[in-house]
Amino acid sequence: MDWIYEPWPWYVAGPLIALIMFLLLIVGKQFGMSSNLRTACAVVGAGKAVDFFKFDWKAERWNFMVVFGSIIGGFIASNYMSHNSVEINPKVVKQLSQDYNINSAGETYLPSEIFSIEAITQPNNILILLIGGVLVGFGARYAGGCTSGHAISGLSNLQLPSLIAVIGFFIGGLIMINFIYPLIF
Repeated sequence: MDWIYEPWPWYVAGPLIALIMFLLLIVGKQFGMSSNLRTACAVVGAGKAVDFFKFDWKAERWNFMVVFGSIIGGFIASNYMSHNSVEINPKVVKQLSQDYNINSAGETYLPSEIFSIEAITQPNNILILLIGGVLVGFGARYAGGCTSGHAISGLSNLQLPSLIAVIGFFIGGLIMINFIYPLIF
């Protein structure tokens, strides 16, 4: 039963993602997380104030299952898989410990220095989460979708704008983690 607590190997998870994308393509649906925010805003009546939210949200409510699945998956990972360690290169563990005071890297599934109630309730972290959330939300809308939508749906549909967006996401991520993140922490 140890297999229950282990991450699925790429050769199982990858084909399952491809199968789901194929099924969504057949039924004319697209996968993505940021579209759920638009749907949620439409559900609570934002369409009365902004035309962008005026659409048939009931046709998109199936996509809320993606959000619920992510929440349930996060709960399972943090409560039932957190005792597992993740194999990380020893050089990365050393750098995380020296540069960012993350001493539980490689020992737990989720480092408590980042993913704990104490860490998330610190005013500095709340501010970073709020600013980051606004920037991610703006970026997802500006790019016409989020990383999961472009990288999984867009690339599987061979859309050139999604390829350009994914390249931009990777460049932005590299800039963030190598230049901006060290300034924040």
